[in-house]
Amino acid sequence: MSEPAAHFESIASLSRRIRARELSPVELAEAFLTRIDALDRKLGAFRLVCAERALSEAQAAEAAVSAGRETGPLHGIPFAAKDLFDVEGLPTSAGCRLLENNLALKDATVVRRLRSAGMVLLGKTNTVQFAYGGAGINHHHGTPKNPWHDVPHLPGGSSSGSGVAVAAGMAPMALGSDTGGSVRIPAALCGITGLKTTVGQISRAGVYPLSWSLDSVGPLSRSVEDAALVYSAIAGPDPEDDSTVAARPVDLVTELQRGIKGLRIAFAESVFFNDVDPEVEKACRACGGALVSMGARLSSVPFQVAEQARLLNPRGLIIAAEAYTLNQRLLDEHFDQLDPVVAHRMIKGREILAHDYLRTTLEWKRIRSEALDTFNQVDALICPTTMVPALPVEEADRDMDSYSDANMKYLRNTAIGNVLDLCGLSVPCGFTSKGLPVGLMIYAKPFDEATVLRVGHAYQQATDWHLRTPTPD
Repeated sequence: MSEPAAHFESIASLSRRIRARELSPVELAEAFLTRIDALDRKLGAFRLVCAERALSEAQAAEAAVSAGRETGPLHGIPFAAKDLFDVEGLPTSAGCRLLENNLALKDATVVRRLRSAGMVLLGKTNTVQFAYGGAGINHHHGTPKNPWHDVPHLPGGSSSGSGVAVAAGMAPMALGSDTGGSVRIPAALCGITGLKTTVGQISRAGVYPLSWSLDSVGPLSRSVEDAALVYSAIAGPDPEDDSTVAARPVDLVTELQRGIKGLRIAFAESVFFNDVDPEVEKACRACGGALVSMGARLSSVPFQVAEQARLLNPRGLIIAAEAYTLNQRLLDEHFDQLDPVVAHRMIKGREILAHDYLRTTLEWKRIRSEALDTFNQVDALICPTTMVPALPVEEADRDMDSYSDANMKYLRNTAIGNVLDLCGLSVPCGFTSKGLPVGLMIYAKPFDEATVLRVGHAYQQATDWHLRTPTPD
């Protein structure tokens, strides 16, 4: 086995090698654990590594292969989980020192489903405290280092450790959650693929909550095909999460093969492009040619409802109110022991009046309906995932004003999609002159993950940005 190839190899490729018995699950787990041991002291992606458990699970996966039992595409593949996801017997700290002894009694539904599919858990990745922030900073457990630059740069949040782990070749896939952009932002800043699913498609049972209205679960991976494989394994109804009552298991990997010939794809000409870094805009605009070459019908549309969505999300009103409600005891009783970049923003949730909260949710319903009118004219919209590439940590964390400015620049384009209840995908589409990744965001209507994945897969078939890797050693 060539270790560098395995570290940056897609799940689909690794799976083929396992089924052909060219590669054993134990060898694969050992290779990733060795790489974590070599790199993570510098990068800080993992909150905890469960090496013994991983090797035991890998041995069980290998025994199944040796016995000739039928294996699926995820069998024997390692993964990591953001430290919001419950894993039986391990703590779920949600990025907070006060929760470091919060032992889970059972696996989160998505963790259980992945382990049932034969995946091997390597460990749990660092997150912004309570998943509340787009920059990726955590003053308690440390801010994971973006592997694309020697000087510490932001990883994106809140699934910061998951993004760094996949980008640096320490895991082929990591689970994340997305409430305002927390899967797509680290995917964009770290040069990997991140899928934001529609609320109600994947169970959130056993996932530390931030906002019951907006929380969603999704994978961070090297390729769109890998994201589709994972999505197909974890989507579907769960009696422990009533938002999923209408969800149905799906096979989106087959959908990828349909290509995008004839699909109507449009640049979303609205707030998404306002004040965007010129190099980011140039890279995203250049994506049009690749999509046309794959048969798409490309245009531009005025998506003005995006600006309404931005204005109807002042200071993240809904998230702040719900996040404060969920974390009230910690905020009221232990405020000074919490990460200040989170606590000072989240505590404002207790100031939100009931009529402002309710009026905003009603307005969201109206503009979500208006957004669907655009998707009667186009199948997918494209725009930059973030306004700027990864900033130096020192610059973004200088003071509260610097942090707030950076946080807004990462969350603006992604949070609009959460407010409008869209599904979204971020794929790498280029690099800045400083060698920092740029992400392209693909949006489709709610519950149309098939389309965003088809568009993203076609783009990756026509380009090689997702195949480029950092050298964090």
